[in-house]
Amino acid sequence: MREAAELTQPTTIELAPARRGAPKHCGWCGRRLPEGGNVGRRRRYCGQSCRQRAYERRTALQRSGLPEDAVVLSDTEIAALQDRLFQLRCAAEDIVTAADDGADARELRGLAAEIARAAKDLEQLR
Repeated sequence: MREAAELTQPTTIELAPARRGAPKHCGWCGRRLPEGGNVGRRRRYCGQSCRQRAYERRTALQRSGLPEDAVVLSDTEIAALQDRLFQLRCAAEDIVTAADDGADARELRGLAAEIARAAKDLEQLR
């Protein structure tokens, strides 16, 4: 009977606290925002020009009927993104090949650093 009572008790889920020291990034260009105080709203953009570009994008999306979370890329941006993804895949394949060939830890570490660099480049979509 005690087990049934425990099952009916509401459970609380503890959410992980927000990382206070985590760097914040501009909502438009992705640049790291300067650390601010605890007063007022948190900054979303690094400057007025990024805020304006984001506003223009939001209003254009509202007029076009696209969802607000839609990402619109030009043909050039898509091609550049595909190229960077291809570079990342090739770097990953290089590690697999090197491991199969019995590469030492130093060589594998260098190849892993190349993957980390390629992945960091992919983080910047704009």
